[in-house]
Amino acid sequence: MFAKQLFAKFNYIGLNGKRLLSLSTNYGLVYEEYGDPIQVLKKCDISSKTSRPLKAHEVKVSYLASPVNPADINTIQGVYAVKPQLPAVGGNEGVARVVGIGSDVKAVKEGDRVIPSSSSTGTWRTHAILPEKDLIIIDPDIDVLTAAQLTVNPCTAYRMLKDFIPLTKGDTVIQNGANSAVGVYAIQLAKEWQINTINVIRQRPDFAELKHKLVSLGATHVITEEELRQKDVMDSVFKNIPKPRLALNCVGGKNATDCMRHLDSNGAMVTYGGMSKQPVIIPTGALIFKDQKFFGYWMTRWYRDNTGNNERALMLKYLCSLIKTGKLESPKSVAIGLDEYKDAINKTMAGFAGVKYVFVMKP
Repeated sequence: MFAKQLFAKFNYIGLNGKRLLSLSTNYGLVYEEYGDPIQVLKKCDISSKTSRPLKAHEVKVSYLASPVNPADINTIQGVYAVKPQLPAVGGNEGVARVVGIGSDVKAVKEGDRVIPSSSSTGTWRTHAILPEKDLIIIDPDIDVLTAAQLTVNPCTAYRMLKDFIPLTKGDTVIQNGANSAVGVYAIQLAKEWQINTINVIRQRPDFAELKHKLVSLGATHVITEEELRQKDVMDSVFKNIPKPRLALNCVGGKNATDCMRHLDSNGAMVTYGGMSKQPVIIPTGALIFKDQKFFGYWMTRWYRDNTGNNERALMLKYLCSLIKTGKLESPKSVAIGLDEYKDAINKTMAGFAGVKYVFVMKP
């Protein structure tokens, strides 16, 4: 129903009898119910929602780029912790340009490059009208593909390295899923802060190539899940670096437990994902004899808990400074159009794609 309503305005009949879209058409990837994204997601004309006059504190933006994250897919499936009011536009992250402002808007101006400050605003679209308070200005010198991915993965890596265990120069962090977007950012931040990293990834045909890439970004050691369980391999790793004080877990299951076995006494494991879909099993000895601590981390919750301070602004400013100086690069990204959403979602759902798909909107 909503999709039909969206198409009702700004459409006309062409000379060949087919329904065409006017030059002012705004598109979005819309879903009216939760379910399989391939089935429920539709590319729709949303011009009727974005062409109205702006209220005093509203801002109209033209999206430049928006990534496809696993959490976006889980949201559409209805299995994520955040459930937008339906019908909804997909996407939680992106970068846009301000193209119009309401009469009382002071914080942004036309031409500013902005990112949404809250989740579930719906970023898989060409245009949106948003409250002034829900936008953050970012440095226009940050390239579009990187800026579109700024609010989730690099911030997650930053906060997990900062907030749970006080790490200092020479300390060690172990992480699984090290070639994930968060893992890649964690490697680079740790290098900047002179922290060692043990990076665990799955065995694969291109392991040597991937290991070389991660080492070039700053990884201290890159090992397979099988090597993590081999005493001689780990003895060699710990000849030159101390036991890890912090473990970052996005896999779960046996691999998470294997990482725990190498965690130092009084260390901490932070779980921010569960790609294996297996539970995290904590050995009793880790709690009793090693006094290890276990936490969960969700970037959305951190944003909600820190809306009243300037920590977010300081974090983004710092991350942008690293990006501009070439010390922080985003994972490999593939730019695609909104028309290619089914292919991007299918590949993201398959997992372990090795790239991040980013919708790039035509001006």
